Amino acid sequence: MIDYIKGNITQITPTFVTVETAGIGYFINISLTTFSNLENKSDVKILIHEVIREDTHQLYGFAEKSEREIFRHLISVTGVGANTARMMLSSLSPSEIEQAIIGSDVNILKSVKGIGLKTAQRIIVDLKEKLGKQASGGEIFAFSDNTNREEALSALVMLGFAKSAVSKVLDKIVREERNLTVEEMIKRALKNL
Repeated sequence: MIDYIKGNITQITPTFVTVETAGIGYFINISLTTFSNLENKSDVKILIHEVIREDTHQLYGFAEKSEREIFRHLISVTGVGANTARMMLSSLSPSEIEQAIIGSDVNILKSVKGIGLKTAQRIIVDLKEKLGKQASGGEIFAFSDNTNREEALSALVMLGFAKSAVSKVLDKIVREERNLTVEEMIKRALKNL
């Protein structure tokens, strides 16, 4: 199984990217979220999820680990395929999907093209408990409205720190002072990690 592909982008669109590595070009399906993260970059490392069936072999790529995790949770739900999960991640951020599931917000999930009432309800029923446990009692979402915190979290996770440890440190920092810039949050977090 391929975990990630590191190489040069030879072509990028909002729905796919071609990454060349060792003389081979990989066609990788991506969401708009990943497209935004990869745009204007040439050297990349893309996390991969492989879908291998009798008639097809497809690669789905993600700029961040959290997006790939949500994708994998979504495709575990009956009736939600890889393309539907990718559409959801193009319409909503991974944290918005997570919050909608934990908060049982059917309307947010239904706002995604191709997701009806029954599918939205099934996603919530199947994933609410799994995602709720990961959210460690909901504390991750205490400051979810703070986009600077989310950017700092993403940056620190990409640097290799564990998401749960980073979340705790950032929550403490945000409790002490809410109006910090992303850079200030990262600097303070690095001192405490």
